[in-house]
Amino acid sequence: MKKLSLVLIGFLFSISVQSQEMLWLDSDLDMETRISALIDAMTLDEKISQTLNSSEAIDRLDVDHYNWWNEALHGVARSGRATVFPQVIGLSATFSPDLIERMGVAISDEARAINNHLLENDKKQTLYQGLTFWSPNVNIFRDPRWGRGQETYGEDPYLSGTLASAFIQGMQGDHPEYMKVATCAKHFAVHSGPEALRHEFNAISTPKDLRETYLPAFKMTVDAGVEAIMCAYNRTNDEACCGSNLLLQDILLDEWDFQGHILSDCGALKNFHGHHGVTSNAAESAALALKRGVNLNCGNIYGEGLKDAVELGLVSEKELDQSLQRLLRTRFKLGMFDEPEKNPYRSIGTEVINSDDKKELALEIAQKSVVMLKNDNALPLDPDSKFIYMTGPLASNTLALVGNYNGINSDMRTIVEGVASRVSPSTRMQFRQGALLTTENKNDMDWFSGQARDAEATIVVLGLTLLLEGEEGESIASSAKGDILDMKLPESQLNLLRKINVKAKQGGKKVITVVCAGMPLDLREVSELSDAVLYAWYPGERGGDAVADIIFGNVSPSGKLPITFPESAEQLPDYEDYSMEGRTYKYMTKTPLYPFGFGLGYSELEWEKPSVDNNTVKPNEDLKISLDLKNNDLMDTEEVVQVYLSIENVEVDVPISSLVDFKRVAVNKKGEKTVSFSIPYEEFSYFNNEGKKVQHQGNATVTVANASPGERSEQLGAKSFEIDVTVK
Repeated sequence: MKKLSLVLIGFLFSISVQSQEMLWLDSDLDMETRISALIDAMTLDEKISQTLNSSEAIDRLDVDHYNWWNEALHGVARSGRATVFPQVIGLSATFSPDLIERMGVAISDEARAINNHLLENDKKQTLYQGLTFWSPNVNIFRDPRWGRGQETYGEDPYLSGTLASAFIQGMQGDHPEYMKVATCAKHFAVHSGPEALRHEFNAISTPKDLRETYLPAFKMTVDAGVEAIMCAYNRTNDEACCGSNLLLQDILLDEWDFQGHILSDCGALKNFHGHHGVTSNAAESAALALKRGVNLNCGNIYGEGLKDAVELGLVSEKELDQSLQRLLRTRFKLGMFDEPEKNPYRSIGTEVINSDDKKELALEIAQKSVVMLKNDNALPLDPDSKFIYMTGPLASNTLALVGNYNGINSDMRTIVEGVASRVSPSTRMQFRQGALLTTENKNDMDWFSGQARDAEATIVVLGLTLLLEGEEGESIASSAKGDILDMKLPESQLNLLRKINVKAKQGGKKVITVVCAGMPLDLREVSELSDAVLYAWYPGERGGDAVADIIFGNVSPSGKLPITFPESAEQLPDYEDYSMEGRTYKYMTKTPLYPFGFGLGYSELEWEKPSVDNNTVKPNEDLKISLDLKNNDLMDTEEVVQVYLSIENVEVDVPISSLVDFKRVAVNKKGEKTVSFSIPYEEFSYFNNEGKKVQHQGNATVTVANASPGERSEQLGAKSFEIDVTVK
């Protein structure tokens, strides 16, 4: 009888709604009126169904099913065919907001094309085929052992925030009414390993580290208009991140006035009662998350517990309505309730998917992401060489191109294929894998190393793939759930390089090592055994062409390290320690193997001493710096000019130096270029131990360089000019 009554009530409610005009479908009305009308028309169960990442269709209200979960860190991922750009850590090595914004435009073109094709063919949009992308990842790559560090823009907050903001602007577009796609900055906040403990870990951060290191990139994405923020799995300072009063309420919503929606990482709300012990059951977990501001639950805790939470008085239906209003606003901004002809992005067709211009952009980004770490007059090679030998487990491996959270297509270029496409038709080429990825060869016969004695150069391609580094469940060859705790290459690969080195030296020939990986590896032995070392990251679909172009001198390498390369894991603090002491170029006092911002090129640019307008900086004034770069070589090149600030004579433990500006500059052969910077007075500041920003008054040093300041940069021949400044 009770069931029959509920059915009757639902039927009568349906008749009532149908007799009303569906105001939410009237695109001539203002958005807030439409959203309120839609929420008012929903039952409690229907409202709850819209708070889950797989939001159910409400047929009687003309609300379509929608899955909010989509990925696009470096291309539309896990969906249809799409352009695969270099993995994010490689994007960061370009130090180019312009390139990243152009990539964002290209990715969102393809995203709209895929979604439009579904809508035009009346197909149901499913997982990874929508318009709300859970990218970028702006967590700070504080420790090189973290397998997901490859998804980030590196260790520096300013670089991360600058590039992520460019990505957001390219993705979301600039239409006054509609968003092209929605982006989401993740994982908020203080989240960067250990991967195996992420569901239960409690990251302890001082107020100073929180404000100086872990939050700035997120704040920059909010200022750039990011549509969503994803809260993290772990706890931060004893509060579950997705239930944190400090992170979500005090900082994100109140202090930063974030206007978009907040979503949980997938399964994070279950951790409240399942791992963190901050609640007892699904109803309490749902109530805590909703009250703290989580609008969308990736998972099903809202489905399991939110109705009980309302009925128990833990939250009110009015609070649910207010939360749902934020969430639905994103769908309205994407045009999901409007006529197709009103939305300019609905006309984007499938011809844009992996089109020639996007392939060229993927190639350009890859070329500018590769970092040359060493070159003892070994590169560039002559494409007319008589014999080039290639070996290594990643030379012909497409996994070495893509990293994680990747798309796929039918036109991937491995490094073997790239080299083969660039050599002379008469050049003899041979490829033998030589070694397995992680295990020693079962066959002890060596038919692979002897070629290095005869070849003019041997190109050895080593490194990692997502089988070894990545997210907890995808790295099936990792015993640490995607982390690389010793920072080492597998011994099988090092043994190959050792044998190649011996044979190459017998013939007086060159060894060129290319490393594909998403994290800084222990490269001490690799550097010793190689005449040249290229760090290619995961260079995307055109990665083979890009590496080959650098090897043969078609382009000069210009990538810079977005993260410090320690000599080994022994130089690092405890992995579970979230203090910044001893971490990154800002606080690391031990000498690294390769410093942040470092990268070699083929052309030796001449740097004129920078000029400044005034060595005294006053309130409401900028420090203006300019310098000339001259290229006396016969090859076009690009350089990344970096500006670092060091605060002096304060009691607080301030960074050794901090990146405050940078510019990628193209200098043509036999040409010159003037580079100018304007550093605001407010940059001459620091955070005290309470996390408060303090305007510095006194002495400071500004360094203009092409690598972070320090002894190791000087040893490697980096350019560096110091400017003494007095701050009034």
